[in-house]
Amino acid sequence: MATTRENGSLYTHINNNIATIEFGHPASNSLPGELLERLAKEFYVLGKNNEVDVIVLKSEGDRAFCAGASFDELVAITNIEDGKQFFAGFANVINAIRTCGKLVIARVQGKTVGGGVGLLAACDYVLATEKAAIKLSEFTIGIGPFVIEPAVTRKIGVGATAELTLDATNWKNAYWAKEKGLYARVFEDEKDLDEGVTILVEKLASYNPKALAEMKKVLWKDTENWESLLLERAAVSGELVLSDFTKKALEKFKK
Repeated sequence: MATTRENGSLYTHINNNIATIEFGHPASNSLPGELLERLAKEFYVLGKNNEVDVIVLKSEGDRAFCAGASFDELVAITNIEDGKQFFAGFANVINAIRTCGKLVIARVQGKTVGGGVGLLAACDYVLATEKAAIKLSEFTIGIGPFVIEPAVTRKIGVGATAELTLDATNWKNAYWAKEKGLYARVFEDEKDLDEGVTILVEKLASYNPKALAEMKKVLWKDTENWESLLLERAAVSGELVLSDFTKKALEKFKK
């Protein structure tokens, strides 16, 4: 049952050393600031929990995985500080995933846009269905995927990031995302996806937790500067969102 809560929902279930975080929002699982804050905190909390060896990230329903930033909150930004804080929400979640010390596996059932693509890129391993197309549409409203870019480029490379960003109006299908390295596997449907996720995380949870933690460090080598880098990028986006171009573009979307 999809949530109807205005600020979204977040539930965590822990079983056999596997933590499953499930988030939801009535607007295609978009991410308002409060939900981003709760997500970041949850990763930090689970990172300190000795009963958790692996984390699964999933979203509610059988349609979109994540529609990115909350459109209503984006429209409501009126000053640079609020803009920076809004985009810092994504920076904080990416950094929480990066530093939590646990491998994070994403289960992706449908389309993902904008900041949601950054969320996937920050996960250590992504399993998806054939419906899991992706798009970075930020250019269409006068901003860019600056906060999430380091995570996306780290996963798929500069060339593919450029293709995804500059081709801002077109979807890239799940097999494109797999070919570029964002997805590890693509399944025909949700049933197969869930079976694949279960098999993978149960195997991971049976391995030496210290080895998993060391592998997490290896995978994130040379990203220590992200704590400041992503916040600098949030300031760039926070300024751009106040531009006349963006205000006019958002007005068109609202209508």
